[in-house]
Amino acid sequence: MRRFALCLALTVLSATPGFAQAFQGNWSCRDATTNRAGILTIYGQVYGWASRASNDPNSGTGTITPYQDGVGFNDGNFRANGGIQAGRLINDQTYGMAMQLETADAIVMLCNPR
Repeated sequence: MRRFALCLALTVLSATPGFAQAFQGNWSCRDATTNRAGILTIYGQVYGWASRASNDPNSGTGTITPYQDGVGFNDGNFRANGGIQAGRLINDQTYGMAMQLETADAIVMLCNPR
């Protein structure tokens, strides 16, 4: 029984970094009208936002804080100009996983892995 408990504990601990990294990669984002809004790229502690609109003041880079259920946007144009504060990982029927981007008041975009 002790061996089983030890194996289970080691398995859970070895899988934990994988869950924490689930938000990393490229995300194709759509706004409330379901129009394509841009691409969000997250690697390590940084992000980049590339809007489909030319000369969009929200485009640029910044830093993030990883959380268990997503990320918090610390700085950059996305936070300062767009008011985006957090990206939460949710289950999506089509893609299995999605990230909803939120301001203090509302969900403004839904992003799917690319």
